[in-house]
Amino acid sequence: MSDSAATGTIAFLGLGHMGGPMAANLIKAGHSVVGYDPVPAAVEAANAHGVPMAASAAEAAAGAAVVLTMLPSGQHVLDAYRGANGAPGLLSTAAPGTMFLDCSTINVDEAREAAAIALDAGHRSVDAPVSGGVVGAEAGTLTFMVGALPEDFDTVKPILELMGKRIVHCGDHGAGQAAKVCNNMILGVSMIAVSEAFVLGEKLGLTHQALFDVAANASGQCWALTTNCPVPGPVPTSPANRDYQPGFAGALMAKDLRLALNALESTGVAAQMGPLASKIYDEFAAGGGAGRDFSGIITDIRDKSAT
Repeated sequence: MSDSAATGTIAFLGLGHMGGPMAANLIKAGHSVVGYDPVPAAVEAANAHGVPMAASAAEAAAGAAVVLTMLPSGQHVLDAYRGANGAPGLLSTAAPGTMFLDCSTINVDEAREAAAIALDAGHRSVDAPVSGGVVGAEAGTLTFMVGALPEDFDTVKPILELMGKRIVHCGDHGAGQAAKVCNNMILGVSMIAVSEAFVLGEKLGLTHQALFDVAANASGQCWALTTNCPVPGPVPTSPANRDYQPGFAGALMAKDLRLALNALESTGVAAQMGPLASKIYDEFAAGGGAGRDFSGIITDIRDKSAT
């Protein structure tokens, strides 16, 4: 492929639990990668996986064909693009026509704003949030939901395929974030429903296995039940069998549901379950569930249920 963005150096900015393994998979595939993260522990882990580091984000971006960001929030992305606290913005330090590939999970409106300022600065822009958690990042089996112009999607797809197994072009700028927020609202609501059903089953004298065997093969079947089952036993690989070690942490579910709530409010959708799920997971994260798998919500439901 002649497009330099598909073959040139990738600046990978944000090397946490997700970004570090993703960058390592790019290097394993033969890509030239230079990383940056302000957190020393993330730098140490990335170095252990063979990711060379730049002294700053701006230094990493200066010689890159692709600037890939994996940052905690939309404000972090916008500040990185524009510059903040005396640091130069990536848009001003990158070479003209650089591909800005944001894999963070942020507000849809922020993704569209990031794309607009990147384009205004003479660059290209793609939003490509991920699903699959740390296990998927390490295994290279992530799902990418991509918002991009068709020609830009064609450029980044070979890169994304080195980190994931399913790459879905969802539409124009911001569409990847839109798909992510809708998907995770479904996931949050369904995990609460599955957890409530198991606690109800316990009260009614059903074994976990009996309820699972019925629901997993009937109309209650869903990912929250058959892959991330919130009780130990029926699905041996689910976090419930590891004392709810994530997985997908409660803090991240709370964050994603707040993004869904923002989108619901900005669009005027008359939703009830999404906002309620957001409230439930906010309380779960604040009450000690932030670092537990989001399926640990069942313990809160059980604790609050009448004896």
